[in-house]
Formats: sequence, C-alpha cells, structure tokens
Amino acid sequence: MKQTINIFWFRRDLRLDDNRGLYESLQGEHQVMPLFIFDSDILEQLPQEDARVTFIYETLQAIDDTLQKDFGSSVVLHYGKPLEIFKQLVQTHYIDTVYTNHDYEPYAIKRDQAIKSFLKEQNIDFKTYKDQVIYEKNDIVKNDGTPYLVYTPYMKQWKSQFKSQFLNTYDTKPNLFKLVKQTSVAHNNLSEMGFKTSSQKIKNYSISPELIQTYEATRNFPGEDSTSRLGPHLRFGTVSIRAMVKKATAEKNEIFWQELIWREFFMQILWHFPHSTTQSFKPQYDRIVWRNNESEFKAWCEGKTGYPLVDAGMRQMNETGFMHNRVRMLVGSFLCKHLLIDWRWGEAYFAEKLHDYEMASNIGNWQWVAGCGVDAAPYFRIFNPTTQIEKYDKNLEYIKQWVPDFQELTYPTPIVDHTFARERCLSVYKEALQ
Repeated sequence: MKQTINIFWFRRDLRLDDNRGLYESLQGEHQVMPLFIFDSDILEQLPQEDARVTFIYETLQAIDDTLQKDFGSSVVLHYGKPLEIFKQLVQTHYIDTVYTNHDYEPYAIKRDQAIKSFLKEQNIDFKTYKDQVIYEKNDIVKNDGTPYLVYTPYMKQWKSQFKSQFLNTYDTKPNLFKLVKQTSVAHNNLSEMGFKTSSQKIKNYSISPELIQTYEATRNFPGEDSTSRLGPHLRFGTVSIRAMVKKATAEKNEIFWQELIWREFFMQILWHFPHSTTQSFKPQYDRIVWRNNESEFKAWCEGKTGYPLVDAGMRQMNETGFMHNRVRMLVGSFLCKHLLIDWRWGEAYFAEKLHDYEMASNIGNWQWVAGCGVDAAPYFRIFNPTTQIEKYDKNLEYIKQWVPDFQELTYPTPIVDHTFARERCLSVYKEALQ
C-alpha cells in the first residue's frame, strides 16, 4: 500500500537551514518528499548558457548530496509546467499537504492560485509561508492601511516594527530524518532541459564584519569591488534573509541594513501594484515619446557609447553577470535620458544578463532612473557621465579594468553630446508631463 506523504516544494529558498516552509512541512506526522520543478514556461525564455540555471542546478545537486549522505533522501527534480507536474504526482502518490514559501511576482501568484485550486479538488491542502522577506504584502502600511510610496517613511516604520518584534529562525535539522527515503531518483540534467553549463559563475557572497562596517565608505566606488555579492543568494534563497538582517543589526551598520530594506520596499510595491511590471507607476510618464533608436540601443548594450563609465558598466555585466550598483544608476539614466530609450528596453536587457535579477528591484530601480516610479528621481535629475568619473572612479581603476581601449583611436566617439542630450530630454519630458 502506498504511504501518505507531504511535499515540500523548493522555489526561491534553495537551502535546508532556516527555511520556513520546509520547517513547517516537517512538523506533521507524514514523511516529506522534497521537490523542485524546473518551470518550462520560465526556462524557455532564457538563453542556453544561463548562469542562473546552472547555479540553481548545482545548488540542488549540493542539497541532494547532503540529503543522500546524511538522511538517505533525495530532491525530486522535474522539468515542465508546474500544474502538469502536480497532476502527475497525484497519480503516483497519496499526498496530504503541499508546503511551499510565498512568491510575490505576478506570474508566481497566478501559478500558485491554479495549483491551489487543482489540489483543493483532490482534497490536498496547499500551505505557503513567508520566508524570503522579513515583512511582506500589508505588513508595513500607513495608518490608513494604504501602502507606502516613499522609501524613507517605509524604512523608518520597518525599523520601528522590527525593533519591537522577536525574529524567529526555523531549525529544520532535528526533523530532516522525516524526509522520504529515496536514493535513486532519476533527475533531468541540464542538457536534457536544453541548457549548457554556463562559463559564468555566480560568486560566493561576502559579509564579513569588515565589509559591513566599511560598507558606507566604500559602496559607491566600483573600482574597489567591495560589495557583498549577496544579490543572487537572496534571489534564489541560498541564504536566509533573517540571518542576513541579524548580521547587519549585529554590526550596527544602518546603511547595509537599509539596502536590505530597499529590497522589501520594492517587493511590496510590486505586490500592491502588479501593473508596474509593464506600465509606468506615474501614468503620465507613459506619454513620453521615446526615440527608441535601435542602433543606439545596440551600442549601449555592447558598451560602445563613447562614455567610458557607462561602457565599463555594460561590459562588466555582459562578461560577468554583475554590475556595480552605483554604475547601474548611471547606465540606466543614460539610456532613458541621454538616448530617450524606453526604460522597459533596459529592464528587459538587465533581466537577461544580471545574475541577481529580481523583478521587483529591477523594475523599481529602472522606473526610479526614468523618473516614472514611486519615490523616483525627479525627471530633471540627469547624471553627467563624465563628472561621475571624477566622483566615483577618479583614478580610473574601474574604467581601465573594463574599457582598456578607452584612450585608443579605436574607442568610439561619444554617441551623443551631453549638453544637447540633457536639453532634448528636458524638452521631451516637459511636453509629456504638461
């Protein structure tokens, strides 16, 4: 007779420790089958050598190795449409409850609703938990119940609430013996899913006390490479946000802590305003008449604009899947304001290239530089790509690393004159916003 099991569905939480949904799944009487689904709807849109897919696959292999060695268990991997996979699973298993952690992106919300409805028809519970953020959805709102649209008051309320609450962590280790015993699960490998192992590697993160303590002094200088590289690890949940916030508060570094809060600010904005994935938060900005010159967009993508700091950022991202945050602001502003190319074009290119791509933050930051989002930079704030070098890369360390040809005759002349571009931008924006 088939045993009744629970399923824990890994998604953006690729770790065994301090994983809320996994912890909850292990509290019941039934054994738990760990599951991961490579979602074909998502993967079909990605390039063959996507470093993020390689990272997910290798992380799951490492989890699987641990489970096999210590608990005689294994992560069951599937490739396909999640709803179809669950339809197969209910044919082959007696399932009591499916456990997972919340996801807040529009596609994920729709997917989960469909799966919950299907499981309900089968008399199977679908339980999800808050795991990838400290505060979600309506946890931090104004007194009248409406969402914050400006970061600073949101951040202050976040900190105030946090200081009055105990931060739980979820120790799964004592109950991992409850995982279903299975040592020979047939796995889809990367090539069977149409992917190759990427030559780009997602770096390990660094959050030493020194890095956190000097974060404010060093974070704006791309040549120093002193950022934590936490982004992809938070994105895929290989680290717990609770552990990271505890570290930030232990070192008493407000700036590092506030960067983590920015992530949650943008997540709650996306949850409250899902239309902002494709539309300007401030609708009048969708009246801007973008030039959308394709050859200029190509030059921007390739790091051939003739502005060395802009080109350094784009070349760094193309080669490594990472771009320094200060430079992201500059290249984004340059695309929207110097070239008058729609922010959505830039957002889509970052989505393809960045290892730490997270929809909420990417859209939030692109709308910020374009001036059309919540708490955005005013439209007349236009970064000067030349004076930014003096401020943030005075010794040209970053530029020399990524644009070694910047003083050679082969280096392109500037794609547009800064003063001309600034005046043109102000004129086009003013006309749209009248």
